[in-house]
Amino acid sequence: MDKEAAFEKFKSCAVEVLHVPEEKVVPSARFSEDLEADSLDVVEFVMALEESFGVSVDESELDGVETVEGAFDLVYSKL
Repeated sequence: MDKEAAFEKFKSCAVEVLHVPEEKVVPSARFSEDLEADSLDVVEFVMALEESFGVSVDESELDGVETVEGAFDLVYSKL
């Protein structure tokens, strides 16, 4: 899967799980400030990404991930 197709899939998950408009899901968007996602929302989002992409993300890997770009890069690195 190329990076562009993977990001579209990632974006779809974000829209569905975080209930945000698609145009808000941009690389620089921060989960808490821009997408108004709390820690529980982020956990649900990561679980959806794991299922959608068939990857496993350890909770410790999420430390310091605050932006859409950071989360996407983490998931994409596992493909």
